[in-house]
Amino acid sequence: MKKTIVATALLAAFAAPTAFVSSACAEEAAAAPALTANIGLFSSYRFRGIDQTFGKPALQGGFDYAHSSGFYVGNWNSNVSSGAGFPDGNLEMDFYGGYKKAFGDFGLDVGAIYYYYPGSEMRGYTGGVNTGAADNKEVYIGGSWKFVSLKYSYAIDDYFATRGDGGAKTRGTSYLDLSANYDLGNGWGVNGHVGHLDYKNVTNGSYTDYKVGVTKDINGWVVGASWVDTNANSGFYTIRNSISDDGAGGTTTGSKTKDAGRGIAILSVSRTF
Repeated sequence: MKKTIVATALLAAFAAPTAFVSSACAEEAAAAPALTANIGLFSSYRFRGIDQTFGKPALQGGFDYAHSSGFYVGNWNSNVSSGAGFPDGNLEMDFYGGYKKAFGDFGLDVGAIYYYYPGSEMRGYTGGVNTGAADNKEVYIGGSWKFVSLKYSYAIDDYFATRGDGGAKTRGTSYLDLSANYDLGNGWGVNGHVGHLDYKNVTNGSYTDYKVGVTKDINGWVVGASWVDTNANSGFYTIRNSISDDGAGGTTTGSKTKDAGRGIAILSVSRTF
């Protein structure tokens, strides 16, 4: 779920949101196509405020290709915990593409993203409604002005292969993300975010998440500290340390649990090459 690493890595370079967690501020593309890579280590991984690694560290990284026309494609990856809703899965792979355009201080970003969890099996987790690997397909549109951005994402299939009340489809689940990244100078930056998930046909599934943070660029390495919190229903968003498919239409779960939406401080170090 793309991601914190991109936003953090670029904060020190310019005061504009990026596509991970926040939508990218589209500057005029350079004359030549640009291929970049990114890598980061985070003390915990939160996607839209929700714990993806059972509170454990995450190694994240990916590649981005931006064409001078404004079109772009990319891939981003992170370790995850199977107990976060990906039975037998421990890897997230995101594939995305879109188009960015700048209009002075304003920017436009439209695209699509595919979240994929190789090795996971949703058969037992969803009661046989959805089978195979966990995944999610979204389209998005974002706008930005200077260091502020607003992005809207819309699921075009069942949201991460889950079903809602009474087996209702979760297609149409949406997420609204308002973010700001401000360059203080001398390598320092501050950032803030508020987002809201509207979980289609799921009682107690919708929530709002928040984030505030600070970053420091040290010779190209961006060190960050942030606080992430949500008002997510703790009963609904309880995760286990592991979930596996039992091969008989059910799941086997670990004995330890955590509130996936609890507040947490996250430390990180990342770099874009």
